[in-house]
Amino acid sequence: MRPCAAALAVGLMIVPFGAPLLAQDAKDEAIKKDRKQYEGTWQVVLLEVNGNKAGEEDAKKITVINEADGKWALEAEGKVVARGTSVIDPTKKPKTVDLKITEGDDKGKTALGIYEFSADTRKVCLAPPGKERPTEFAAPSGSDHVLAVLKRVKK
Repeated sequence: MRPCAAALAVGLMIVPFGAPLLAQDAKDEAIKKDRKQYEGTWQVVLLEVNGNKAGEEDAKKITVINEADGKWALEAEGKVVARGTSVIDPTKKPKTVDLKITEGDDKGKTALGIYEFSADTRKVCLAPPGKERPTEFAAPSGSDHVLAVLKRVKK
């Protein structure tokens, strides 16, 4: 085999094995980028639960603090009501988030959801623990879904 043909043959053998590594690197970069967007304090500006919309003033009493490593805390009127960790996958359509609850009423359970960003706004739709992940940003009556729109709190 000529050197050029040998190099081509080796290259073709490497591609199938290298492609998953490249895909994982791209996913890791996407996660890192979205984690950076997630990080910070967010105030709920719109909240709908199972078809019921909360009043604007009630929604604004809720904040979420996200850390770069995926830890989060949910506060209502300044008091922590739940904490946990998250796993995100920004390569899915829509982007997915799994919230493991480590403190609060659903301790030890995981809530599945979807999310999206636009400027300093984040939209999240979650199913209660044990239910299937939502496929759209909606919380109609009977779904038990929680739809929230959050605005980044400026420092």
